Amino acid sequence: MNKDAMFSEINAKYDELKLALEGEDLDKIKILTLELHALVHPREISGRSEETIADFVLNYMMDGNKDEIVPRETWDTDLKYAGSKEVPMCWQFWHIYRIEDLVSNILMANGKQIFNEDWQRRIGSSITDTGNALEPDELVSWAKGIDAAELRNYIIEVGKNTRRILSDLTLEQIKSMVPEEWVMRILEEGGVTTDFRSVWLLVFWGRLTIGGMILTPMTSHHMMHLPTSVEKILEHGC
Repeated sequence: MNKDAMFSEINAKYDELKLALEGEDLDKIKILTLELHALVHPREISGRSEETIADFVLNYMMDGNKDEIVPRETWDTDLKYAGSKEVPMCWQFWHIYRIEDLVSNILMANGKQIFNEDWQRRIGSSITDTGNALEPDELVSWAKGIDAAELRNYIIEVGKNTRRILSDLTLEQIKSMVPEEWVMRILEEGGVTTDFRSVWLLVFWGRLTIGGMILTPMTSHHMMHLPTSVEKILEHGC
């Protein structure tokens, strides 16, 4: 994997989308949104032919490495809101895609999240929230119960569903913030807990327009977490 070239492409596309979101060309916004989404998600989600950063990490995780410990994220400023600075690799994908599921379906579409009791049973997760506040020993215990294959199935379903939601957004929606009751649904449905390291997410998301959500939970959030796993994998010579 040419890490530098891949990261450079993602960063350039992010800057292009950020600029487009300041304007009113809906077609351009949607094209760039879906292109960037494809770059940071497994290629099966978008039908992209080339492997992505997400494929690189996901394939490694699926090869018996779901419990491998990696740095949680690249942005140290957010770690004061975390239970641990290091996490199992499977947590990275759980965290990223629980957030994508919650934000895309509840906040962007005012609909029903994909995750439910059946998915929880299949994945083997002891929690329903994004896992922000888990302490190191809790993370290790949680990861032991995770079925990597079912977590991967959840990832693919969430990502494909998000692309449908993004494709249907209007310019008015993209420029708008969402009602407080939509945000509070995430707490009510177990997407976050009342621990301050978890519930702060509601404050953060509640201050964003949907365009801001496209830039953060849908795309750049993946690049907060996946690069740390890439570095760890490359250290192993993979």
